[in-house]
Amino acid sequence: MKRKHSFNYFEAFVELSKYSLSSAEILHKILADFNPSELSLRVKEMHEIEHNADLAKHVIMNHLVKEFLPPIEREDIISLSQEIDDVTDSVEDVLLFLSMFNIKTIRPDVLKFTALISDCCKSMYEALVEFQNFKHSRILHDKIIEINHLEEVGDGLYFDMMSNLYASSNNPVELMTWTEILHKLERCCDNCEDVANVIEQIVMKNS
Repeated sequence: MKRKHSFNYFEAFVELSKYSLSSAEILHKILADFNPSELSLRVKEMHEIEHNADLAKHVIMNHLVKEFLPPIEREDIISLSQEIDDVTDSVEDVLLFLSMFNIKTIRPDVLKFTALISDCCKSMYEALVEFQNFKHSRILHDKIIEINHLEEVGDGLYFDMMSNLYASSNNPVELMTWTEILHKLERCCDNCEDVANVIEQIVMKNS
């Protein structure tokens, strides 16, 4: 039975995932209307989201330190919190690398990737909403499979875009910069799958 006034870790996971979803949607919007002259401002806006996500994660950790009997194992709370936060960090990294490499134009198909990342983060958020009732949810497993599928789509898109990059350019700077950026894009989807994997492991341990 849930204790009165106890901290709700499951709701906290959902709130933490909202930062990931927000960052992904903003990244897609920035690149859809890409303006290099505004990139430094957009980086600051994105960092504010990432910073607030860090604060939200610290709230979870601060409650966990004082928690006598958490609803799931402490290491699982720590692991899931960190994995969700890593998604937000990885989305921010994409924008940071675009700025760091002084990118002026966005390569074709990048918007497919950012749209896919948004879909991954939305599915992750929906999975965490269901996770609050994991012992009775009928769709949590489907959400986990959905995230796994989107990550596989991301792998295929990453392969295709890398192939196109090296087939269309022999400029070493362009190759180096976009190789790193594409890797960062793929990492966003990987991190969403990492969250799904942790959720699945927790469910298995507590079923």
